[in-house]
Amino acid sequence: MAESIGIKKISTEIPSEYSLSQNYPNPFNPTTNIRYEIPKSGNVKLVVLDALGREIESLVNEKQSPGTYEAAFNASQYPSGVYFYKISADRFSQVKKMMLIK
Repeated sequence: MAESIGIKKISTEIPSEYSLSQNYPNPFNPTTNIRYEIPKSGNVKLVVLDALGREIESLVNEKQSPGTYEAAFNASQYPSGVYFYKISADRFSQVKKMMLIK
């Protein structure tokens, strides 16, 4: 199982809406950053899924205050391919695709 590098709060400015940005860099090897914004306090879950939709890594699963965050994903122990990441917070949910190339 890969290790997550950590979660950084980028800004305390309160966003107007939930958002999930495209990971950077993409394609990546072996680490990438995923930025997201939450407009109100609540439980936030950010997970990485394989191409079949199975959860392979949980990057965030905690209560967070409003702001902009960045989570790092280290995929050094996973094979090359397409992966997805999904955020769930309050009634918001979004999925984006990323590519690991070794």
